[in-house]
Amino acid sequence: MFQNLKNLDTAFRHVKYLSFAVTLGSLCLSGYLGMKAIQATQAAQERIYILAEGKALEAFSATKKENIPVEARDHVSMFHHYFFSLSPDENFIREQVSKSLYLADGSAKKVYDNLRERGYYTEIVSANMNQTVETDSVSISMDSYPFDFRFYGKQKIIRPTSVVTRSLITKGRLRHIDRTDQNPHGFLIENWETLSNETITVQKR
Repeated sequence: MFQNLKNLDTAFRHVKYLSFAVTLGSLCLSGYLGMKAIQATQAAQERIYILAEGKALEAFSATKKENIPVEARDHVSMFHHYFFSLSPDENFIREQVSKSLYLADGSAKKVYDNLRERGYYTEIVSANMNQTVETDSVSISMDSYPFDFRFYGKQKIIRPTSVVTRSLITKGRLRHIDRTDQNPHGFLIENWETLSNETITVQKR
C-alpha cells in the first residue's frame, strides 16, 4: 500500500513538472509569436504603396547618397529637355526656359539671354520650327564635389522644308541645394557651357 502511494506521489510530481514545462514552453512560444507579429505590423505600416493603373505597387525608400548618380543624371537630362525642347509659341518657349532656369545658375540664363538677343527664339516662332533634344548619355564624375558632368545628346530641328539633326555635347558642374517643387532633385547646374553642336544630317521634307 505504501509502495502504491509512493508511486502515485512520484507520478504526480512528474505530471506537475511536465505541466510546468509545457506551460513555460507555451508562454515562450506565445511571447515569440507576439513579438514577431508586432514587428510584422510595424514593417507593414512603414511600407508605402503607389497606385498605378489600378495596381498597388510597393515603393522602397533609399538614402539620397545611394540615389545621387541616378538623380544627378535625371536632373541634367531634364534641364536639357526643358531648355532645348521648344515649339513655335512664345508662351510655351517662356515656360520651358523658365523651368530649365530653376535647375541651373546664371550660366544658363546667360546663354538664354544671348540666344534671345540674336533673335533665335523669334526665328523659331516666325519660321514655325519645332526643336527637340534626345539624351544619349550623361556622365557624372563622383570623385570630387561639385560633381562634374557631361551631356551627350542629339538636337533635332524641324523646319517646314527640312529636318536638321545636330550632335549636342555640354558640360558643367552639379552642387546640392534644397529640394523644391521646381527643383525636385535638389541639384543646381553651374558653369554650364556647350562644347559641340555640329550638324549631323539634313533631310528634306
